[in-house]
Amino acid sequence: MASTAVADANAGGFGVEAAGVGQVLDGSNPAIVRLRQLVDGPQSSEGWRRCWEQGVTPWDLGEPTPAVVKLVQSGTLPGGGATVLVPGCGGGYDAVAMSGAGRSVVGLDVCDAVIQRARRRMSSASTPDVTFVTADFFTWAPPEPFHLIFDYTFFCALDPSLRPAWAARMDELLRPDGELITLMYLPRDQDSGPPYNTTVFDYEEVLKPLGFFIESIEDNDVAVEPRKGLEKIARWKKTPAGTETPI
Repeated sequence: MASTAVADANAGGFGVEAAGVGQVLDGSNPAIVRLRQLVDGPQSSEGWRRCWEQGVTPWDLGEPTPAVVKLVQSGTLPGGGATVLVPGCGGGYDAVAMSGAGRSVVGLDVCDAVIQRARRRMSSASTPDVTFVTADFFTWAPPEPFHLIFDYTFFCALDPSLRPAWAARMDELLRPDGELITLMYLPRDQDSGPPYNTTVFDYEEVLKPLGFFIESIEDNDVAVEPRKGLEKIARWKKTPAGTETPI
């Protein structure tokens, strides 16, 4: 988006972080109703900041996402000098959880108040190789692209018209041999958003034209209870230039 339009998702996304139990992320939850009032349209970066300032953060678990913990324990993430980006990092729990094994992690968020909170928490942690940055994901210029990007999730938080911009930015920020991991929250039957109705095809529609293909996809069997059956985790790679995308 223009800096303010696409930055709406930068204030935490849905699912990155209320005391480890999770909340229902649909219109039956008064917090979601209030969130939609605060965000009020695709241009509302300031609305996401207000959500954090007023404590209207129903996506916030207050601890690392269980799927992130499982990924780290699986030993399948790149290590040994790999760089990792967690956009919309919110309180930074997932960024810290993904550090270690030689990985250098950047947690990025448009809301400075929550980044400052993450930095204060980080100051007492024993994991030094995490950097928290306040910036607009869609205009931020890091010194080099990343080996891995973990997204949970801008996608369903963005107005659907902005999804191609999300994909283009993922392509720009990822190394040619890098990996994108999307923990997909797939709400349906929403009459508005965020979160917006989302399907796996919606991801494929914007990523495949850029050369991304799914190496693996599976149900998230460690999703918090209100989100069980609504989440999948997909691991994406990019095809080398000049080759066809695998079917």
